[in-house]
Amino acid sequence: MIITYTQDDGTAERVTTDDLSAIEAAAIEEAMGDVPWRAIEDRLRGQDPTAMRAVLWAYRRRTEKTLAFASFDVPGWRRRLTARIERTEIDEVLSNILAEALAKNEDSAIDSMLPHLRKLAADPADVERALDAVGKGHLVPDRTVSED
Repeated sequence: MIITYTQDDGTAERVTTDDLSAIEAAAIEEAMGDVPWRAIEDRLRGQDPTAMRAVLWAYRRRTEKTLAFASFDVPGWRRRLTARIERTEIDEVLSNILAEALAKNEDSAIDSMLPHLRKLAADPADVERALDAVGKGHLVPDRTVSED
């Protein structure tokens, strides 16, 4: 997940959960009241302000060692904080949906998730690349498929 914090001057600070150490992830779990990491990831996908704040806090602690989570605030978080999924997470979601869709021989399950994936993606084009990678490029809107 990529967490973006937009500062007053419009500059964006982007941090990724992929670069957290195990100790930092454990500190986030503890700061959030012993919430397991999988639940934190789910909360990030849901744009949970506490989860996004906790990830940003962990990064800030790298330079501000004494920064306490309880006092770390993000005023105006609704307009300043976003969480977006990265290509690896898109691949994981598509793989799970694809397994279900193939079992039922239908593309509708994949097609119904695409708007949501595009909205959550840090780079919406990653969704199309992931579809191509799993042989479902024909689900990309406005793409014509040649009949060779």
